[in-house]
Amino acid sequence: MPGGPIDTGGGIGANAPKSKIAGILMTSFAAFGGILFGYDTGTISGLQQMPDWLKTFGHTVPVSSTFPDGYGISSSQRSLVVSILSAGTFFGALLAAPFGDYLGRKWGLIASCLVFCVGVAMQTASTAIPLFVVGRVWAGLGVGLVSTLVPMYQSECSPKWIRGAVVGLYQFGITIGILLSNIFNNATKNRPNHSSYRIPVAIQFIWAAILAFGMFLLPESPRWLIKKHRDADAARSLSRLTSLPPDDPEVTTELEEIRLNLKHEEELGESSYLDCFRPSDNRILFRTLTGIFLQAWQQLTGINFIFYFGTTFFTNAGIHNPYLISIATSTVNVGMTLPGIWGVERFGRRRLLLVGAVGMTICEFIIAIIGSTTETTNQSAQSALVAFVCFYIAFFASTWGPIAWVVTGEIFPLQVRAKAMSLSVASNWLWNFGIAYATPYLVDPGKGNADLGTKVFYIWGSTCFCCIIFAYFCVPETKGLSLEQIDLLYRNVAPVHSVSYRRRLIAEGNELSHVNRVVSREAKDDDVASHEKV
Repeated sequence: MPGGPIDTGGGIGANAPKSKIAGILMTSFAAFGGILFGYDTGTISGLQQMPDWLKTFGHTVPVSSTFPDGYGISSSQRSLVVSILSAGTFFGALLAAPFGDYLGRKWGLIASCLVFCVGVAMQTASTAIPLFVVGRVWAGLGVGLVSTLVPMYQSECSPKWIRGAVVGLYQFGITIGILLSNIFNNATKNRPNHSSYRIPVAIQFIWAAILAFGMFLLPESPRWLIKKHRDADAARSLSRLTSLPPDDPEVTTELEEIRLNLKHEEELGESSYLDCFRPSDNRILFRTLTGIFLQAWQQLTGINFIFYFGTTFFTNAGIHNPYLISIATSTVNVGMTLPGIWGVERFGRRRLLLVGAVGMTICEFIIAIIGSTTETTNQSAQSALVAFVCFYIAFFASTWGPIAWVVTGEIFPLQVRAKAMSLSVASNWLWNFGIAYATPYLVDPGKGNADLGTKVFYIWGSTCFCCIIFAYFCVPETKGLSLEQIDLLYRNVAPVHSVSYRRRLIAEGNELSHVNRVVSREAKDDDVASHEKV
């Protein structure tokens, strides 16, 4: 944040042992919002291959390995059905700023669940493409709102020493959602009626209800309450997050630091979207562009190609059990997210982004070479292709998957955080839409299509190489820093020099924290002595 002191405490409740579990569990629950995102992403991949869904929404086509029952959809229809969700999420992410600033982080998430349920209801009831598409737009609006508000809420409420891991749980929720969708798709795919696709779609009501009810029970972000000058409510909220009394010195100190930083920002005037792009001494323009491009590069790794079109891709590659392979890749996605959540606080954001980009680049070029130089009937080649797809997913899940959300949740000052985050997440969904829309034309055979097939991984490998360059020059190391210290880091050093400066900030913060605790103890001792005299 512009101006203000370094966070002299340890973040929210960092110095109070009993506060750790309370704050972590509460803010971690918000990651359940990732299931809405992931489940919808994974569901549409399987629906496109279900016999009843193709018969209901498609048309008769020549029997082939892709459409063995004689019903199918064109590349343009498939492109529309898959990508239109991302069009809705793009606008949902932009609307998240007024939602989050006006309603609050907590109530904004509850309202987002209601918007999402409207879209799910339309998709469940539909028997024609138009209503199904409109339903996906509405569901996308809800997912877009959630995908911005969840990392924002978690970043503002988590203890700084574990903030990265807590925000990373959002990506873990996404991976669980994808896995659950593949399991339900596999369980219902052969049902002979509309329940084959309606059951997987309707289950999303359950995820939305759990998130909405859970958020109803959680406290509002104390930083948002301070921004709205509701100091008493902020003290109560922070008290719940730390399990400390509202008048405890830890709570008072934390609120005062937030208040001082916000006061300085308010002296600069009310923020707008234009302020996210104005050059300033705290490099807000660079930070905004970092968030926007980080989310863009996350999509350009090509990961959603697997989760949107994985079932069709594996079928066209000659694999006979595409649903089971999709479950396997989703399981890898879930399992390897956990090391990423642990590693983000062990090794840092910057290092893991670099390692992940290198690993994905190598795997994707190998996938492209295998797919373009071997026949689909070659069993060994198929096994190798699936293996390297799993390695590729593992690198993504443990690095770029969770860490992109962590970084965009913590690099913006409070005054423009909602707006800058909404722009970053909107970038994610804009590229998500573009990739989902273009992919059928890139990989499918037929007139006017590029018919790249597995050669599309040459494109993803090249974009992952660009991710290496971006991470090296544009992403600083922010592990263990408070949101206020991150602002000081941006003011004073470039990302390539951030590792050593981060160590200095932490050392200074620990020293000041120790002084504050000593002063607090001495003040308490003086009060006790004075009371005994009386």
